[in-house]
Amino acid sequence: MKDIKNMIDELGKLDHSKMHNDDFLLTWEKSDDEIASVYKVADILRGMREQNISTKIFDSGLGISLFRDNSTRTRFSFSSACNLLGLEVQDLDEGKSQVAHGETVRETANMISFMADVIGIRDDMYIGKGNTYMREVSKSVVEGNNDGVLEQRPTLVNLQCDIDHPTQSMSDMLHLINEFGGVENLKGKKIAMTWAYSPSYGKPLSVPQGIVGLMTRFGMDVVLAHPKGYEIMSDVEEVAKENAKKSGGSFTKTNSMEEAFKDADIVYPKSWAPFVAMEKRTDLYGKRDFDGIDELEKELLAQNANHKDWECTEEMMKLTKNGKALYMHCLPADITDVSCEAGEVAASVFDRYRVPTYKEASYKPYIIAAMMFLSKVKNPKETLTKLLDKGTVRHFE
Repeated sequence: MKDIKNMIDELGKLDHSKMHNDDFLLTWEKSDDEIASVYKVADILRGMREQNISTKIFDSGLGISLFRDNSTRTRFSFSSACNLLGLEVQDLDEGKSQVAHGETVRETANMISFMADVIGIRDDMYIGKGNTYMREVSKSVVEGNNDGVLEQRPTLVNLQCDIDHPTQSMSDMLHLINEFGGVENLKGKKIAMTWAYSPSYGKPLSVPQGIVGLMTRFGMDVVLAHPKGYEIMSDVEEVAKENAKKSGGSFTKTNSMEEAFKDADIVYPKSWAPFVAMEKRTDLYGKRDFDGIDELEKELLAQNANHKDWECTEEMMKLTKNGKALYMHCLPADITDVSCEAGEVAASVFDRYRVPTYKEASYKPYIIAAMMFLSKVKNPKETLTKLLDKGTVRHFE
């Protein structure tokens, strides 16, 4: 309880005022204090739940979820976060809505938001589309609130788009903060964000982009590694360079997995599709050229097959600092001889780090809840203090 009170006091020293009634779309749009506030609130909420104290700030209300791509961890994390704060979740199934009949984004956004406090969206499949769609939804509900259609302005949380996966990268960072005993201990640590082989194609770019766009803010030495032709968005690389310059860290690129792993403190081997290919796929879908999409898939799978040696093996792990780097993954990982014949990571490596990767994932509900909390509560320190003093039991035994 003393630790929770101390964290609440520390939160009061951070400037997060602009987060009130605002969305969370890209990590690099948030200030250092705002990022730190999310981590602080996430730890406070987790601590209170572990102390069996209710953190509900809503007696009623909806959290609307829209997933345009498959999801397990993020879907359930969003539902858990809403429940933690007292909201009920309602999924928007576009196949059962009037979207197919030509209903506009503005209309849909307003119609689902009459009693909604939060909208979580995953739209990560098409370059130039996902983040743009989220901003259109946000603009629509702001207008609806201003026009008196909506009595409240729902907060929009990016649950993964074509540019960033903020709830994932923020969860990954909180995992690192706790694993290394504090954010101050991350300065100078080397993290290798590397491409890895997968027998599937079209995995979003937003995970590696989210990692390099966030980790460079903490004085870390971030290395982005991939075979030639698997580049990420150049705009995000520029963000990473600027972040590293400000934080005193570094951002470098290499086409060698071995070079990235050498003396690394943390490794994050994860497959993604080339930016150029994702652009092409988006264009083909826009033209409804399904034959072209099938042909592109064959090309990309063949291209992937040329790089089966990009695997996180025991030999690769021996290259890391003292051979004991922390392995990370957003899950599910393509595990060689387990989930596929050849994949991103050797079964022995993954099994050794299975518990840490599960712990890594466990931070996501609290990160999402913290993003929502800081948007919906005008004075977070005062509200958290009241919740703690009230001490409502979450679970009667």
